[in-house]
Amino acid sequence: MDRQVTKEEVPSYEIVEEKIREIDGSIIILRIFYIFMHIAYKFQVIKNDKLCTVEIPRKLLEGLRSRNLMLEEELNRIINTSLEHSDCWNKV
Repeated sequence: MDRQVTKEEVPSYEIVEEKIREIDGSIIILRIFYIFMHIAYKFQVIKNDKLCTVEIPRKLLEGLRSRNLMLEEELNRIINTSLEHSDCWNKV
């Protein structure tokens, strides 16, 4: 089972939250899990009555602390790709 974590435990959480709000201000980060087997964080986001999951590698989030533009572009790509797929959004 993946361990649920707080936003304080997630490297560069504020950057992830900012990027999600830039895409759609009505999307809210509901929960975050740390996936030990994939060494990634799984963000569960909600919009209206639909839930979507976005997985972001830990190394990427740790690298964002230095505001690396290449890593920010990669983060944007991961978030956009996930949120744009209709398969991602499941009714709750």
